[in-house]
Amino acid sequence: MNAMTMIVTEQERQTPGATSQSESSSPASTSSTLGSLLSGAKSGSLNIHYVSHYFPPEVNAPAIRVSEMATNWKRLGHTVTILTGFPNHPTGVIPEKYCGKISQKESIEGIDVHRSYIYAAPNKGFIKRIANYLSFMISSILCSSWRTGPADIVIGTSPQFFVTVSAWIISLTKRAQFVFEVRDLWPEEIVAVGAIKNRFIIGTLEAIEMFLYRRASLIVAVAQGTVDTLIERGIPKEKIALIPNGVSLERFDETDGKKVRDKFNLNGEFLVSYIGTHGMAHKLETVIDAAEKLKENKKIRFMMVGEGAEKAKLVARAKQKNLDNITFAPQASADEVPNYYAASDVCLAPLKKTNLFERNIPSKLYEIMAAECPILLGANGESKRLVQKAEAGETFEPENVESLVERIERLFGNREHSRALGKQGRKYVTKNNRRETLAENYSDLLQGLCKKQS
Repeated sequence: MNAMTMIVTEQERQTPGATSQSESSSPASTSSTLGSLLSGAKSGSLNIHYVSHYFPPEVNAPAIRVSEMATNWKRLGHTVTILTGFPNHPTGVIPEKYCGKISQKESIEGIDVHRSYIYAAPNKGFIKRIANYLSFMISSILCSSWRTGPADIVIGTSPQFFVTVSAWIISLTKRAQFVFEVRDLWPEEIVAVGAIKNRFIIGTLEAIEMFLYRRASLIVAVAQGTVDTLIERGIPKEKIALIPNGVSLERFDETDGKKVRDKFNLNGEFLVSYIGTHGMAHKLETVIDAAEKLKENKKIRFMMVGEGAEKAKLVARAKQKNLDNITFAPQASADEVPNYYAASDVCLAPLKKTNLFERNIPSKLYEIMAAECPILLGANGESKRLVQKAEAGETFEPENVESLVERIERLFGNREHSRALGKQGRKYVTKNNRRETLAENYSDLLQGLCKKQS
């Protein structure tokens, strides 16, 4: 296994000699690399411990990825143990069934899920969020030492990266391989959205980040832009692998969009939806301002589904503008989310205008495509290339209200084109981003790593 930097699509898995044509392909992502990894894969099952700040019933992208990867690894014969906190994202409210507990063990689809103490805090406010992160870091280390058995692999998945500090320490205590799964580049992302400005704190976090990269046996990134950034920072490409985000298509096969439309009295209108966290990274003020410019068109309506640090400000902004063409809905459960996509005529994926986000791909893009809904993407870089390659939607200039309004009107005026974009998106993720296939590829990587280190 001389080079790990790679992407594996479903087509490559079926034909190991093929060259990837995915949106994340690069000179380092070669079929020869794939061959060496697959030939190095260790036969038999692994004992995998997966440390994640988020896990269902939370519905954000890290929770869904960890849950679906774990379920598929269990299917492949591995023993998977989840170490996570009590659900509280993004509101800071722990559900009643978990209240007052220091730790708890659950069995979910044959997977042991160990929940440990977390200082519950809403997804806003620096001090409380740090307390939220550090409390889980400490409690997960203690929980692992008291309640979990041996491991071959310990994976720590960001965000946030204090999770990976925990995973590294756990890997030492269990004499296991430490894998750093990089979903978001911390602290770079929180600096980019303005959440941290103190240079000493930023420098300290960057030092921890680089320390963890160097200690990892393997770094798994979810976007090629992340791979490129890590290589630029001096991380050897031989220890970096690319397993992109994906989607379990079955979640979107039987949906009931009419149920959502009836609930909010939206029948007959062209529905423009944003479904996800209402956070600083998304610059959702652009959506509110676009709704204001389109308020005279009574056939177009906006819906914003979810919670987050910016939601109260967004609701106040809409109220201040006296907008009656926008509906705010609470966070939907993972089972309900596909129905909201099915109810929508177009789904928004806006991001703040910053160079960092040009190297990321929001995981919601794969869900929107799986739901056969056209995308309206407000981002440049890797995300834009994906949407254009998949022919799955339209793009607009980030934070540009006029650009967003023009694209909405274009899709509203050509429903046939809009539906065709949705169909193309579904076709693309079916071929390239099935979670089951990506989990198999990830499994091969982990088995190869164990064989290399044995």
